[in-house]
Amino acid sequence: MELDATDRGILKLLREDGRISVAALAERVHVSRTHAYSRLNRLHSLGVITGYRAVVDPSLSGRKESAYVFLKARQSSWRELKAALLELEELEHYALVGGEFDVVLLIRAADSADLRRILFDRIQAMPGVVDARTSIIFEDGEGPL
Repeated sequence: MELDATDRGILKLLREDGRISVAALAERVHVSRTHAYSRLNRLHSLGVITGYRAVVDPSLSGRKESAYVFLKARQSSWRELKAALLELEELEHYALVGGEFDVVLLIRAADSADLRRILFDRIQAMPGVVDARTSIIFEDGEGPL
């Protein structure tokens, strides 16, 4: 599946504003409204667009402390560890990665005491966690992609 400039333009605009009207979307990518509907339906049916969601400011929503947590895990326990991680309401994102660590987590906590509790009492106690390293986030944002 090859995405052309129109598809990429639609995706860029939707990432900027998921509530943009189809008429405004069509105007901004220089196609008819019918063509924009067709492109959107195609991107949905191909699985390129998987859904829409609100972008929430973590600090204003009560999650003032953020950290990346890097885990080394026993390879045989990934499924069990993943299930346990998905029970954490403070988990915003996870990735199974290659390299020095096996898993990278983005954790959003109420404050530093809450983050400490999540790290020491919850994550490090999970089955299969061999080692954990934490990097506190001072500022974060999204890129243009």
